[in-house]
Amino acid sequence: MKKIGVLGYQGDLRFHVDKTKHALKKNDIEAIVKIVKKPKEIEEIDALIISGGESTVMGAIAKKVGALDVIKKKIEQNIPVLSTCAGTIFLAKRVYDKIVGNTNQLILEILDIEIERNSYGPQKDSFEVNLDIPVLGDIPFKGVFIRAPTIKNPSPNIKILAKFNEDIVAIRQNNIIATTFHPEITDDIRIHEYFVKLI
Repeated sequence: MKKIGVLGYQGDLRFHVDKTKHALKKNDIEAIVKIVKKPKEIEEIDALIISGGESTVMGAIAKKVGALDVIKKKIEQNIPVLSTCAGTIFLAKRVYDKIVGNTNQLILEILDIEIERNSYGPQKDSFEVNLDIPVLGDIPFKGVFIRAPTIKNPSPNIKILAKFNEDIVAIRQNNIIATTFHPEITDDIRIHEYFVKLI
């Protein structure tokens, strides 16, 4: 049976586990969903979710437990990946902060994008907005933005899935679905359905 790993270093892990299980059940797809942290656990998965949280901490923990290269190699095998907010920062080829500039943080350098951290300000400036995401159908998706980044300068091979005003907030690169918002903390499982259908 296929194994979906939720990277267990940061973020709303239980929400991702629950949404993924719901999406699997609704679409009659059999797979195991579990939180993974150690290199050996990551080597055994067939798909990966990288949640939000604090991207600098995520990279530091991955390096400390010896998982940084394992995660990168696994993703480069073209497994399905869903990243949200800080998870998308962790995947980007270049990261800078809107206020402080270069962050010098550990990143995987897989997504052909730049990321601007804290594009909308601090935690108190978090917000929700309805997004048009055509791959999910005609019904808007409620995007929850918490200290959210924005996606900049995507390469031509990247499909833009959604924008908020002119900011890119969701993309797909091969089997990687990346958002700058938090779909896991809404009642809408369509992004998780879109992900599990890649398995």
